[in-house]
Amino acid sequence: MSQEHARHPDTERDHHPDAEHAAVVIVGAGPVGVVAATLLSQRGIDSVVLEHHTAPYPLPRAVHLDDEVYCILRELGVDDRFAAISRPMPGMRLVDGGHRTMAEFRRDAVTGPMGCPQASMFDQPDLEQLLLDNLAAHSRVVLRRGATVTSIESLPGSAVVRYADTTGEHCILADAVLGCDGANSVVRDAIGASMLDLRFRERWLVIDVRTSAPLLVWGGVHQICDPHRPATFMHVTGTRYRWEFRLADGEEAADLTAPEVLAGLLEPWFGPSLPADVEIIRHATYTFRAQVADRWRSGRVFLLGDAAHQTPPFIGQGLGAGLRDAHNLAWKLAGVLHGQLGENVLETYEAERRPHATRTVRAAVAVGWALTGGQDRAALLRKNVLAVLCRVPGFSRAVLSSASPALGHSALVTGNLVTGRLAHRQPGRVFPAVLAAASPSRGFTIVSNHTPKPAEARALRTLGVGHSVGRGRGGAALIRPDGAVAAVEYGRSAVTRLLALVQSVSTSTVAGAAGSVSAGPARLTSIRETHS
Repeated sequence: MSQEHARHPDTERDHHPDAEHAAVVIVGAGPVGVVAATLLSQRGIDSVVLEHHTAPYPLPRAVHLDDEVYCILRELGVDDRFAAISRPMPGMRLVDGGHRTMAEFRRDAVTGPMGCPQASMFDQPDLEQLLLDNLAAHSRVVLRRGATVTSIESLPGSAVVRYADTTGEHCILADAVLGCDGANSVVRDAIGASMLDLRFRERWLVIDVRTSAPLLVWGGVHQICDPHRPATFMHVTGTRYRWEFRLADGEEAADLTAPEVLAGLLEPWFGPSLPADVEIIRHATYTFRAQVADRWRSGRVFLLGDAAHQTPPFIGQGLGAGLRDAHNLAWKLAGVLHGQLGENVLETYEAERRPHATRTVRAAVAVGWALTGGQDRAALLRKNVLAVLCRVPGFSRAVLSSASPALGHSALVTGNLVTGRLAHRQPGRVFPAVLAAASPSRGFTIVSNHTPKPAEARALRTLGVGHSVGRGRGGAALIRPDGAVAAVEYGRSAVTRLLALVQSVSTSTVAGAAGSVSAGPARLTSIRETHS
């Protein structure tokens, strides 16, 4: 254990004798904060969640997540309940201003390589309630609503969090703080981070509707590529639907939500007049931004979700990016707090997630411009280019791909590029067969095409690393507890070199280790991967 980490329990408590102690303080009880608390609890880490609002936000926001994020819900043990409140989303249709189809991209199958839908539609309040109900079963987590964080002080190996509620002012000394407090993050301000502008800013009107009126529409997302009024329409779930309309410069929401104007906007779906049972659940103006924080960490204080990055919605990755943050950080922080992983592992969070999030945000900006940018001449060019591209083999599959970009390079994303059939995923990408076999007790796993040699088997046991046999002509891949490929090696000593990578981040030693590098080795005995 580093000197910096070891000083916390004695020295810092002496300086804050009246402070409550918590392993982790999580600021914000939205989906990202709740998922982070649950993942930490599953790995034996206590947390206190501080939430300013006294009740969950009741109105819909996020409506989409992909199969990688679905697997995070599976790891939480809520995937069956999520399936009951969501529906598979079959693809996307592009239409022009007259609602004539320009291109349609359909998924070949509902279930993808992760064993779940590649894209799912849901209503965020339903998901939040599901996550909160699940959190209530975790006694390691204390949720305090009506708690307003007033200051955060980052210390070596710890942090001091002060907050106020109806009973007064309080102080918590924490081993770590996770800032999951959204776009107007108090935690981000506390660590002195700033948002880097990726040059996108548009105002859109979002309208959520409930109606039992039959809307005979395809179940995919409809993108209206009208240069004068770009819009998006989607059936969410059940009787819920969403429309998004871009606002022109100088235009306000009130200009479009007057009853007669709103009826005109929705006429392509409902006809000249809105049915009597159409209920406007809400309409709100959002400013879609493309921003990434210039730093995500100060000591043991971290930024996650909208506190770290904000994206336009065009590829449906806003919420998913935040849940990926939590999934990336939770196992590392748990390993460090348990004394199983070295403090340097925490450096890999920003190194991996910031480049990944930046690429995702830039992709959303590019897709947004491709679908809605420009005026009449650009719209004509878009229509002609789409007509050509849709005839290119594999183009539709690429448009609908849910594959996430690779994580940034770090001490846990390294090694050779993949050239063999085994573990064809590059370092930093998810290994589908491992991620799909979600388990909170999953540790590091080595996948190779042979049974380990006796010395390798002993080292695997000592370090608590699982082993699985995969098909391939050679090589071995190290898969992390979050399902990402850490490294791929080839040759006779491939497994040994991968074990050395685990050793480099572990506090255990191959000769007589006292503990494992994770909550336990993977429960997989074999992997049969589908190659693409």
